[in-house]
Amino acid sequence: MLDSPRPRRRRRVGDLPVAAIAELAGVSPPTVSKVLNGRAGVGDETRRRVEALLRDHGYRRSAPAQAARHLEAVFSGMLSSIAMEIMRGAEAVAGTHDMTFGFLDVGRRPKTSPLWMDTLLRRRPAAVIAVSSAITPEHRETLEAGGVALVALDPTRDLGSTPAIGSTNWSGALDATRHLLDLGHRRIAVVAGPAKDLSSRARLDGLRAAMDAAGVPFDRRLLRSGAFRFEQGRDLGLELLRLPDPPTAIVCGDDLQALGVYEAARIAGRRIPDDLSVVGFDDIEQAAWCAPSLTTVRQPFAEMGAAAAKVAIALAAGETPRRTRVELATTLVVRGSTAPPA
Repeated sequence: MLDSPRPRRRRRVGDLPVAAIAELAGVSPPTVSKVLNGRAGVGDETRRRVEALLRDHGYRRSAPAQAARHLEAVFSGMLSSIAMEIMRGAEAVAGTHDMTFGFLDVGRRPKTSPLWMDTLLRRRPAAVIAVSSAITPEHRETLEAGGVALVALDPTRDLGSTPAIGSTNWSGALDATRHLLDLGHRRIAVVAGPAKDLSSRARLDGLRAAMDAAGVPFDRRLLRSGAFRFEQGRDLGLELLRLPDPPTAIVCGDDLQALGVYEAARIAGRRIPDDLSVVGFDDIEQAAWCAPSLTTVRQPFAEMGAAAAKVAIALAAGETPRRTRVELATTLVVRGSTAPPA
């Protein structure tokens, strides 16, 4: 009696992530990307082994990178109003170069998951704009191996030679602190962003530079650090306001933290700006809607998106950028949340 034939496995296009193919082949994900995109730098035996696995799991070789006419932005759980401004600037530039534009938000996915990178590679972008913390050095290597140009927008970590677009975080915090000092504040507290983030460190350095220049000592007991979230601003703000000698002003790492400090002031029975001045950073839409409206440092998000797109498209065309780091100017927007101390 003959055995009945086994049912053939129904294949999908790319039914395993690149990282899983790499593990099966005993190579790195960048090596798999090189094979997948027909790039050099892989030994013949290794290439044959990887190609066999790619065929078995339904991968098809993509069109050459130079034929791609698509620009992609990768976000990591960014506030929608900020992301929309960045995309508006990037999409306008992509349109002038006859390129399509898309985005991928990886904020809700596990940071160790390789699946979003495979989704990105299957779209075959000519270039990628990585916004904030979405891209790691390992991701950068995979994109480079696939011939995909990469630009970082406001990176939270050092990405080596990757071109980066940011804003003048240091001078923005300097201007905000000078504004409070000019009003007469001397006991100035800080609710900063994550201590490891490049922008958080730059803003804290700018604040300290302003205080040093004014001859006002910085009291480290008035420093708190946390995530760029409303809840962190509320909780850390309450810690500061419950001190025996509380601050008369608080500079925040972003506007969400500042709005959290508003809630902390309400809980503690403090009036803004009569009892407490508050300064944010970013100038999101809600900054002008709260009562009193928030004094903050405006970042030019649309212009940053456009600048990142210009550099990304130039890289995809084989050009070398004149500068690997571009910073666009911030602007202090004075509203109703700051006043002389009581």
